[in-house]
Amino acid sequence: MATVIVRYWAAAKEAAGIAEERSEAATLAELMTKITSNREGLARVVSRSSFLVDGDPVGRRAHETIVLKDGATVEVLPPFAGG
Repeated sequence: MATVIVRYWAAAKEAAGIAEERSEAATLAELMTKITSNREGLARVVSRSSFLVDGDPVGRRAHETIVLKDGATVEVLPPFAGG
């Protein structure tokens, strides 16, 4: 299990009530389950967000296949409006 830093942006930051936190998880799927537990508003935002792991976009890869390394940074990027 890896200890990672989760950074929240825009609506995710607002829903989480913090800009970043530390958490432990082996995969991105496990991390998403942990950070959204008992945080319904954050769960809604995360469900439509994209993610960067150490600056690399996750894209459409299954979150169960994204193995997290100790010290990784996971950024939660909700959809941005504007043009």
